[in-house]
Amino acid sequence: MQQFLIIAAAHFLALLSPGPDFFLVARTSLSAGWRVASGACLGIAVANGVFIVAAFTGVSVLQPGSVPFIVLQLVGCLYLLYLGVLFIRHAGSSVLQAADGAAPAQLTWLQAAGMGFLSGILNPKNALFYVSLASMLGSSQGSVGWKLFYGVWMFAVVLSWGLLVALAIGNGRLLSRFQRALPALERLSGLFLIALALGMLGLLLRN
Repeated sequence: MQQFLIIAAAHFLALLSPGPDFFLVARTSLSAGWRVASGACLGIAVANGVFIVAAFTGVSVLQPGSVPFIVLQLVGCLYLLYLGVLFIRHAGSSVLQAADGAAPAQLTWLQAAGMGFLSGILNPKNALFYVSLASMLGSSQGSVGWKLFYGVWMFAVVLSWGLLVALAIGNGRLLSRFQRALPALERLSGLFLIALALGMLGLLLRN
């Protein structure tokens, strides 16, 4: 249970920091409405699902304690460390606003879904992030059942967060408040990811 809470928290905190997927949903919602933006949310979630399946399937063929598995864990820790430093370094630099021509009002739900899938699947950071999370699974939670649970959970969180952003982003007051809180959220996410990476590195070095 503790491992699940750590991985789930790392996954959610990473979602809080705006990236290409976040801005696609925000701009689509601002210019075409949240219903059309929900298509982008589903497309992004499906793309994340592809990476989740690939990451968990790839890790499952590696035996815990083997050299490839340890190398994968080290790479995953280093990526989380890099991601955390990036969050802190660029905290407060993201500006949420409508982008002229980014998502025309005539955009259909299916087109938005396609845009969301392409945005998610063409982002290499998504693949690296899920591999890093998958490599953190211990032997007690490395079964097929646990991996299926993690996969469904992460897919649901990505989709739910996207829909929440799409619904809230059109509200000027909420958008303004989120913009003010964003630097602190990015710093918090960065500190958590750095602490998580250092903790995992410490465990690897002791073993």
